[in-house]
Amino acid sequence: MGVFILAAMSLGSAAEGSGQVPPAAGGDGLDRFRNQPVGWAACRDTALAASGTECARITVPLDYSRPRGRTIEVAVSRIKSADPKRRRGILQTNPGGPGARGLGMPAELRKVMGAGPAAAYDVIGMDTRGLGESTPVDCRLTRSTWLLHAPGTDRAGFDRSVRLSRDDARACGRSAAGTLPHLSTRNIARDVDIVRSALGERRTSWFGQSYGALLGAVYAQMFPRNVDRLVLDSAPDPAEYPLRMVRRQGPANERALDDFGAWAASRHQEYGLGVTAAAVRTGVETLIGRAGDEPVRVGGHRVTNHELPLLFYVSLVDDTANPRFAGLLRVLRDAADGKPVTVPPWLQGTLDLMFAGAGTGQARDYAAQLAMLCADADMPRDPEHYRRAVERTRTSQPVFGPMTHAPFPCAFWKERPRESPTRIDNQVPALQVQATEDPRTTYASGLRMHDAMRASRLVTVPARAHTLYANRPQGCVNRIVNTYLLHGTLPPRDTLCPE
Repeated sequence: MGVFILAAMSLGSAAEGSGQVPPAAGGDGLDRFRNQPVGWAACRDTALAASGTECARITVPLDYSRPRGRTIEVAVSRIKSADPKRRRGILQTNPGGPGARGLGMPAELRKVMGAGPAAAYDVIGMDTRGLGESTPVDCRLTRSTWLLHAPGTDRAGFDRSVRLSRDDARACGRSAAGTLPHLSTRNIARDVDIVRSALGERRTSWFGQSYGALLGAVYAQMFPRNVDRLVLDSAPDPAEYPLRMVRRQGPANERALDDFGAWAASRHQEYGLGVTAAAVRTGVETLIGRAGDEPVRVGGHRVTNHELPLLFYVSLVDDTANPRFAGLLRVLRDAADGKPVTVPPWLQGTLDLMFAGAGTGQARDYAAQLAMLCADADMPRDPEHYRRAVERTRTSQPVFGPMTHAPFPCAFWKERPRESPTRIDNQVPALQVQATEDPRTTYASGLRMHDAMRASRLVTVPARAHTLYANRPQGCVNRIVNTYLLHGTLPPRDTLCPE
C-alpha cells in the first residue's frame, strides 16, 4: 500500500542529534555484533527459496545505548551477484511502509534490474526489527490499520475511532512495553549498519522506496562515510514524517480521484460512471453515503462508510490502474444495489487484508508499524485536536480528509520517543526519483527531501504513481537508476523523465 502499507543534522557520525546515542565505533561495545558470522541457508518461505533467495539472522542489541543488554534478531535475505567476477558490493533495500516486510525485496528488484547491476551487487533484504521473521512484536491487535475506521459523518463515528486507537495503544502497552521504545527508524538505521559490517563490507549501497527512502536518508545522515550509492524512490519530506505526511495524503488523494474522474468521464460509454469528472466524484461520494446507511456486502465482508475511504485510498495509487478502479466502482455499485457480483481476485485479496483480524500476519505487521511510528515522533495527545482537524477537512476533502486526519494510536502511546527525529541535512550524493502526482509521498514533499539531501539529483516523472523503479520497469527511470548503480554516475542536473 505504499506509505502506511496497505505504507535529521549536519554531515557527521551517529553521535549527532539529541537523545541517547552510542559512542564512537571501536569503544561502543558493538564489535561483537559487527564481527559476528552470518550463516546463509535456504529461506523458510518456499516461494522465496524458489526465487534463489537465501536467508539468515543477524543479532543486534535491542537498546544500542546498552549493547551488553537484551538482544534481538533481524532476518535478512540475499540474492547473490549474477557474476561474482563483476561484483562490487552489496545493495541493501527497504520496500517501504513503515511495516512492509523486506525479505522478498531482492527478488522483486532483480526482476527489473539490468544485467549490469544484477552482476554488480548482492541484493540484501531485511525484515526490520520487530517485523515479520525478525524478533517480532505482537500486540494482539484485532485490526490491520488505524486507517480502516474513518470517522465518518457524525460525532459517534469519530468517538469510535478514538476508542479503537486508544485500544490499539493500550494493547501494545500491555503486550510489548519493553520492546516498543526501541523500534525507531534511527535504531533500524543502526541495524542496517550492523548488517553491512557483519557481511564484511566497508561501504553499502542502498535502494529504498517510500518509507525506505526516508530510512536511506537517515542512514546517510548517521553513517555518511559508509554510503556507496544511494537511491531514494518516492521520498517523503523528512521533516513532516509521519503526522503531517499522512495529512498531506488527504488533498493528494482527492486530486487523484479527480484525475481518475476525468479519465473515467471520457470513457463513460465503457464504464458508465458519469459523463463529467464531477459526476464521477458525485457517484463516489454517493456510494460512501449509501454504505453509511446500509453496508455493502462484497467478497464476504460488510463495507461501511468507515472502510470505503481506505479501499479507495489503496486503489487510486497509480494511473495505470484506472481500469481496475473503474471496475471496483462498478462492483461496489452493483453490490449496493443488491445485484450478484463477481469479485476479482485482486479485490478479494485487498478486502481480506483490510479486514484481517487478531492473530493474522497483517495485524502483527500493523503492530510493528505502530511501534515504529510512535517511537519516531511524538503526536498530539488531545483527541479534540484530531476532531477539529477532521471537521476542517470535510468540505475540501470529503472522501479522504476524515480518514487521513483520524486519531493516531500514538496519541495514546504510553511512552514518548527516546530520541528526537533525525534532521536530514547533508551532502551525501544520492539519486532521487519522484512522480508529480504521487498520492502517498507528494511531489512537494519529495522536493523538500531533495533540498535536504543537498548533493542529490532528482528525476521527475509526470504521472500519478508511487514507487517508480520496481513498478514501471521499462522506462527512463530504470535506465537512469541502473546506470547510476552500475557506474556511480549521477545525471549532471535534475532530469525530467517523460512517460
